Order: sequence, then C-alpha cells, then structure tokens
Amino acid sequence: MKWTMFCAPHHEVVKKFPKLTPVSYSQLLEAGWEELEAAVPGNFELDLMRAGKLPDLYFSENTLLAQTLEDMHVWYCTTVTVTDPGQYLRFEGIDTFADIYVNGLLAASADNMYLPQEVSADWKMGDNEVLVHIRPTMIKAREYTSPVGCYALKYGYPSLYVRKAAHMYGWDIMPRIVSAGLWKPVTLCDVKQDAIREVYFVTNKVDVKARSAKMRFYLHADISGSFAKDYRVKIEGHCKDSSFVKEEQLWHNTHAFAFEVEDCCFWWPKNAGEPDLYDTTVTLYYKEEICDTYRLKVGIRTMELARSEKTDAEGSGNFCFRVNGKNIFVLGTNWVPLDAFHSQDPKRLDQALALLDDIGCNMVRCWGGNVYESDTFYDFCDAHGILVWQDFAMGCSVYPHDSEFMERLSKEAVYQIKRLRNHPALALWAGDNENDQALYDWNGFVRNPNHNILTRQLLPELVRMHDYARPFLPSSPYISEEVFAGNGLMPENHLWGPRDYFKGDYYKNTFCHFASETGYHGFPAVSSLKRFLRRPEVIFHEEGTPTAEYLVHATCMEAKPDANYAFRIRLAYDQVVTLFGSASQELKEFVKQSQISQAEAKKYFIEKFRIGKWKRTGIIWWNLVDGWPQVSDAIVDYYFTKKLAYHYIKRSQQPLCLMFDELVDNRITLVGVNDLAADKKISYRVVKIIPGQGTECVMTGQICLDADTAAEIGKLSIEEGEKTFYLIEWEMDGKTYRNHYMTNILAIDYGKYLEALRICGMDQFED
Repeated sequence: MKWTMFCAPHHEVVKKFPKLTPVSYSQLLEAGWEELEAAVPGNFELDLMRAGKLPDLYFSENTLLAQTLEDMHVWYCTTVTVTDPGQYLRFEGIDTFADIYVNGLLAASADNMYLPQEVSADWKMGDNEVLVHIRPTMIKAREYTSPVGCYALKYGYPSLYVRKAAHMYGWDIMPRIVSAGLWKPVTLCDVKQDAIREVYFVTNKVDVKARSAKMRFYLHADISGSFAKDYRVKIEGHCKDSSFVKEEQLWHNTHAFAFEVEDCCFWWPKNAGEPDLYDTTVTLYYKEEICDTYRLKVGIRTMELARSEKTDAEGSGNFCFRVNGKNIFVLGTNWVPLDAFHSQDPKRLDQALALLDDIGCNMVRCWGGNVYESDTFYDFCDAHGILVWQDFAMGCSVYPHDSEFMERLSKEAVYQIKRLRNHPALALWAGDNENDQALYDWNGFVRNPNHNILTRQLLPELVRMHDYARPFLPSSPYISEEVFAGNGLMPENHLWGPRDYFKGDYYKNTFCHFASETGYHGFPAVSSLKRFLRRPEVIFHEEGTPTAEYLVHATCMEAKPDANYAFRIRLAYDQVVTLFGSASQELKEFVKQSQISQAEAKKYFIEKFRIGKWKRTGIIWWNLVDGWPQVSDAIVDYYFTKKLAYHYIKRSQQPLCLMFDELVDNRITLVGVNDLAADKKISYRVVKIIPGQGTECVMTGQICLDADTAAEIGKLSIEEGEKTFYLIEWEMDGKTYRNHYMTNILAIDYGKYLEALRICGMDQFED
C-alpha cells in the first residue's frame, strides 16, 4: 500500500471543522493542508524530516522542537484494493488514539499502542479509500482526570490513562517525543472459516534423568461446520532424535489434552545446556481435509522462580530462577527502547540482538517503560538460550484503578500473554517497573504497595488463567507485606544509590540476592559525540553548568541547569574525578577516562555478584544499547559504537571466569566461578603489570573447578595502599582466557592505568 500523510495543529482543525474532523481524502485536500509521502510503518515526525519540514531531531537541541508538535492531528491515507468482501485490514500497531474510516464511514477506533486492530468494512469490490485519523495524545489525555492518589514522574502525568510507551513523555534515558503514527505494518488479510486461533504448549513436569516430559496442549479454533466432532487436531514435533505425534477428535472449538514425550530434548538457557527446540506443526482437519496449519518451535522445560518474601544481610532468603529443576545464575542486561521512534526498531534489532548474545547474557529484562518486543526478538532468545524477564508496560507511577483503565490494561495483557506464552525463553511476567517504590516513598506519603489491585489481583489472575505455568512477580522491585512492615530486606532490588564511587559504602554494603537494575555512566566515543553535538568539546559553561546541548542529551526536557536529569552530566564528570583525582580537559582523553570509570564500575558489580554465588543469584545491569544519542549508562551508543565497558563485561561474563575478591587484611582472594554444567580443569597464572618496568608472574597453578560453583583458588598478599594492575589468564580446553583486577582503584594514575591496558591488549577504545 502507498500511503500519504497530512498533519495540522489542534487549533486549526477545530477552527476549520468545529463539529467534525475530516473523514475523507477530499476533505483533507479542501482544508489546504500539505500532503506528504508517508512511510508505513512510520512516525509522522520522520515523514516531516524526510520532507525537509523538520530538522534532525536527534541533533543538538533539536529534539525540543518535538514538543511543539504535541498538538498535531495526523491523517494517513491510502487506497486498498479488495477482491473478497470477507477481507479485513490488520493494523499491527497504531500510536495511539485513532479513528479508521473506509470510504468516509467510521469502521473502527483504536486507543492502545500495544494492541493490533482488525478492521472489517462494507467493502466495495476494487478500490476503497482508507483514512486513519490519529488524534494528539496530549489533547486526548486531558479528557481523563487522574485521581489524587495517582503518581507519575514530572513529565509523565498524561501517560497514566494512555496505553502508550511511558518513555515517550520523557525519561532519564529517552527524550520527550510524544509521537504518532502507524508504527507497525498494515496488511490486507483473507478470512478463513475454519482457522486455528490459539495454540499453547505447556510443560507441566520433566524428568531430566529419564529424559521424559509431561506436556499439555491447548487449542482454540474457528470452526464453521455444524458438528465439532467432524474436526480433529494433530500435533507433530521433531528435534534431533526425538519426536512426538498425537491427534484427537474435537468436541468443541476449544480443546486440550495431555501427552508425554520420551527421549526428550530439553530447552536450557545459555551455559546450562543446549536450547533445544522442536519444529512443531499443528494441523486442523475437517473430516479428511486440511483446514489450517500452524507452525511454531516448542521448547520443553519447566520454569520456576524460587523466591522468599524477604531476606536479610546474611542472605537467609532467596530469589533464584530454576529451569528443569536446576538453579540458574543470571547474567543479564536491561532491554530499553531501541529507538525513540519505534517504527525504526526493526532496523536496529538484529545488530542489538547479536551484541546481546556475544556479550554472554543468559537473561534480558524487557523494561516496563518500553514497548513489547517483536516476535523476532523472542525467537532469537529461544534459539540462543537467553531467558526473558518481561515487565508489563507500566513504569515509575501509580496508575488509576477505575474500570475503564483496568479494562484497557486487561485487553492488552491478555493479548500479550497469548502472543508470547509459547516462547520457552520467557521466564517471568513482572507487573511493572518500580511502581511499588512509587507507592512506598516517592510522593512523601508512605502507602502499602500490596493494596495495588492491578499487580496483586488483576494481572496475576490473568497470568494464572492464560499462562499458568510461568511465574509472576508483582513489581520490580517487589515490596512484600513483610518488607513493608520493616521485617526484612527485598530479595530482589534495583541498586542505584548515590552513584558516587562505585566501590563506596552503598555498593559495597547493600545486599540483595538479585539485582535487576544497576548501572554507571560512560561518555560515548568522540566520533559519536560529533555526530549529534555542534560543540562536543564544550561540556560546561564557565560557571560550571552543562551546556544546553549536553543537557538535552542527558536527557533534559528543558535546556535549563535545574531541569530534571540535569545532574547526570556533572555526575559523570565527578565519577571521573573520583577515579583519577582530576579530569582531562582534552575531550578524547576525558572520554577514555569516563569509559574506564564506567567499565571498572560495571565489572565490579558483576564480579561481586558472581563471587557471591549462590548467596547471590543474578545481576541484570543497565544497559546494552542506547535508543537515541546521549550520555548514559549504556555500553554501546546509539550508533553501535562500543564503549570500553562492553569488553570488560564480556570478559567478566565468561561462563568460567577467574576474578579477584576485594582486599581483606592486605590480601586479595582469587576466585574461580564456573557457570557451566560440567567440571573443568584449568591452569592459571596471575601477572603483575608494572608500567615502565615490565611484568612479574605472582601466582600460578592448576585446579579443577566443579560445575556451577564459585570456589576460592588462592590468596595474594599486596603492599599497603598499592595501586597495581594484575592480568589474570587461564587455559581451558586448549584456549586462553583473560581478565584483570586493579587494587585500591581510587585516585589512580591515569597514564599508568592506560599503559597497563596497552601492555595487556585491553585498550579497546573505539574512536
């Protein structure tokens, strides 16, 4: 389909059409608004940029211009050629409030960015005019009055009733671009009278030793025949030397049955085994005729979350994922928007997924301020053994509890649960991101998060009904009744704290079993800064406040030194000063210092949790890739240029890794962590790097590291206050692996550190 687009500000639309808005292409032409070529999938701002009507919104301070477009009405127009009156249009995603007209008549309305819309109409055979009118979200949101008990971040109050990605109103990682568009594909579809509508394969029980599994299959179908028993369903699955086949007669258009699989190939997450998938076909028959076929990949595995309601500093609680009865230590990253304009996501997805796999993650957390990811994302995670923690799309707010909002949320949740539940990689449904904390202590009045009926009643019940074998967590982090009463700590937490020295008291002493967020700043490469800033070398004004360009890419919704998130640039600078004692005035060197600061911080966070295995059970750091050009916690910038932290994390996340624990009594302990499913024999050595003098081997030996354990290898005495860079090397299965550690890494000599990196070949800066 070829699409064109019109847009006009709200006051013009009201003036020209005081009672009705245009419902046809001819009315739009008569209104005198300019017609532009439109890309579908797309966003209207991108169409304006392509037409030269709007500058690059990602450059310099230009993103602030997007705020002047928040009152825009947008119309998409096309002609659809229909050959069968039963055909329908499927809009995979409309952002957000829209009326859809066919030949001038209202055919359907949409109000949720996360839901598809199927449009049937009284079609004419041949060409039909289709017009989609998308109303401005910011104007439409005024129709809803948020109760005083609701809460949102400063710029996010319009988001409370609107089912649209929360980050689009502005976040500390994303700009404010309250966009509109047909952000997913639109297709003309044929109707089948007999069709498979839903299938669900669930693993009820496994016996890993016996290689057997008890499964359940669910089917829902459209059937047109008078008697359901004239239909039957057949399922067939094949993986390596294993297979299953079963068929049954239907007695209703909903049907379910149990079956067993022998000589089973199991799905395992990365490091624990192979992510085996069965190529599976579901076939619906009417008598002997094939009516419909549905193909998917089925992973046989059980999924549990063993968690306690509280813990303490001694680690008496638990928060551990179990697959097929086996505890899994999680090394993961948070998945944030791939782009501020989500129509652009598919162009960036493959490259981002390759990084996710390459860096060694076995889990990815789909953060609640984002959109729900595509099928391609989940298929990749299935195939590569990467567990998915899925937040429902709510974040950092207290949402309304009225019937209209709950109905909208319910439709969205049921659709997404059904869409994603067949993916073996999907490990968890979480109710939201940080909404428990928003209730507890973000608006100056303490409220009990366990009274939130959205995450304590509505969503868990929907998960129980539509995906009963998968765990549910009310919020991340979850404040249970026990924790709310002050009787313990949260077993799972977000570790942000003061974001001062990364080995300071907060990071050193805070305890949780599982960290599902933690991060640290790092400036992007100079080449990247030059792509989105006019003067990247000028970070601060003379009085010490960040320049407007840096504020906007911090991300401030206002170019003012007291704006929300303005502190982030100064914070990144101060982190450099803390680590090196001072910050370079030369941009290239400052960027390197900032990237070293970030890399060492994230390395420390990850290794601290790994050394604590199994008292600690996982860490999901923030985050992999930027969704727009900015200074951030991401380790790969928007242009896919890697920061130094990427390489540090990749080494720290090696399935078998050697690392040093922190200093105790002038000794550091070498620890071996083996996340693999097999015992491994290794030989190792530790080399002291002395810039300007050479190297010295200070520790060597051989050891067998048991499967899935962390073990002390030996201790190394160091001098009081020494600041020394150590290279750790080990050989396993004929290959050499490496890591490093620096003692007393505070107020260190930048030149000596840089020279140590060069000696070890770890100066992996991308310019």
